[in-house]
Amino acid sequence: MTQPAGSPNRVLLINDMAGYGKVALSVMIPVFSHLKYEIFNLPTALVSNTLDYGRFEILDTTDYMRGALKAWEELGFSFDVICTGFIASKEQAELVYQYGKAQRARGTRIFVDPILGDDGKLYNGVGPESVEGMRRLCSIGDVVMPNITEACLLAGRQPQPLYNQKDLEEISAALHRLGARALVLTSVPLQGQRVTAVKPSPSRPLELLPYEEIPVRFPGTGDIFMSLTAGRCLRTGRLTESVQAAMTQVEALIRASLSSTDRYKGIPIEQLLEEIQDEKT
Repeated sequence: MTQPAGSPNRVLLINDMAGYGKVALSVMIPVFSHLKYEIFNLPTALVSNTLDYGRFEILDTTDYMRGALKAWEELGFSFDVICTGFIASKEQAELVYQYGKAQRARGTRIFVDPILGDDGKLYNGVGPESVEGMRRLCSIGDVVMPNITEACLLAGRQPQPLYNQKDLEEISAALHRLGARALVLTSVPLQGQRVTAVKPSPSRPLELLPYEEIPVRFPGTGDIFMSLTAGRCLRTGRLTESVQAAMTQVEALIRASLSSTDRYKGIPIEQLLEEIQDEKT
């Protein structure tokens, strides 16, 4: 698995790092490494374990991030791609926005996973200022990948239990107005089925990719999905095909992990990397 000449290779991952459990940087680094990208990381928080356990400790790394970004600027470091995930505060969102904006002006491509909430509501500790910070990040996103709850929050709409095509088109239009160039809306309940909706550009039609929902929760699957989608899209330039491939591979990873006795840990990604097919064309 080698990179075609001239393709982006240096990837900066901005997300939290869990000490116990496979989420965020703990899964993104192995997946991108398996796909033969050169990986760098900027942790937004250090988390003792996945939050599903109910007891955890979190260290906010805003001061470290500020210092690290200053050092990188002085050293002249740059990246081909930036992927953002969990942002712990409005201050962090502004730091990442300003850095991403400057990098994008130099040709860096930016993938944004605007982590805000799920199941129709904000996550605990996430407020309106976090939503506004994520809107700022979306404005510099080449590909923005919210779940449907996050998409509604960013679009200024109330999340619903069910959506139709018109709803998705209106939500997509609102996100494009924020500045998002391409969209991937996940976990969409659409008229009796679950779909992932892809909008490769403001001028392209919405594409709906149905999938079978597996009634089990593993934390970190969204981080794996983003990594697989971005990893393949950077090579092929075909967003919809990359999303479909990522959906298939995440399903395989979930099914391979169903016998796990502790699902709070997430998917044991290092043991299952052989399930990930690296398609270069």
